[in-house]
Amino acid sequence: MKPRVSIPGVLVLIGALFLSFFSVYAETAQEYSDSGKAYLKQGNFTQAVSDFTEAIKVNPNSADVYYQRGVAYAGLDNFIQAISDYTKAIKIDSNLAEAYYNRGLAYDKQENFTQSIFDYTRVIEINPKLSDAYFHRGLAYALQGRLPQAISDFSRTIVVNPDPKLNPNLAEAYYNRALAYDKQGNFTQSITDYTWAVEINPNYAKAYNNRGFVYANQGNFTKAIYDYTNAIEIDPSLAEAYNNRGTVYYALKQYGKAWADVHKAEKLGLVVKAEFLAELKKVSGRE
Repeated sequence: MKPRVSIPGVLVLIGALFLSFFSVYAETAQEYSDSGKAYLKQGNFTQAVSDFTEAIKVNPNSADVYYQRGVAYAGLDNFIQAISDYTKAIKIDSNLAEAYYNRGLAYDKQENFTQSIFDYTRVIEINPKLSDAYFHRGLAYALQGRLPQAISDFSRTIVVNPDPKLNPNLAEAYYNRALAYDKQGNFTQSITDYTWAVEINPNYAKAYNNRGFVYANQGNFTKAIYDYTNAIEIDPSLAEAYNNRGTVYYALKQYGKAWADVHKAEKLGLVVKAEFLAELKKVSGRE
């Protein structure tokens, strides 16, 4: 007579198999996730996406894996899919600041600044000390022409994290705040901010060029030439700086120098106004 297996014993056996089954797959999901993160660090975004996808198949409820796959898609410039994954991560964990932040960056790439501002604002609500969120929201405001809000956010970036060693966007915050002040006609403040930008980053050619432009408009040609020259020495391919210095030399009636700079700007691909070019050729004896 065959021994009978009791129902409770069968349930115990099935339960053990059930736990063992999911234990194996949970470990596999973690392995895929870890592998995906390793590929992400290597810049192998295609393989990272593949591994994170496998992890999601096993465990579709991990906010981190969706977030990481979103980062990988962004690395592939697939911002539509990146936004989709960040959104899925946020649905699972509504306080995942990194997902809001990176989704904001992806929306910026799509020039959807209204949505990116929403996401950066959510990041700031979760972590008010994250200077990067203020900085990128400031850029989005500036691109919308909302200058007071942009200036406010760039200022917050500077106040929240004023250490250039800890805030890689600090010089950029001063530079972009200066641009906003320029558009408002507040040239005194813009000069101050451009100066801070070059003090933090002495190789900031565009900041030198822009400060030179403000000095030139104020009639301070000596300082303008100094700044344009610094910009050119830092970045010899900055055509705008050659052209700007050329216009100052023209104003100073140093036509030979003016022609050399404007001609160099043209060689670098800058389209010089035809009227100015014709006049410069005439006064410099190059007709």
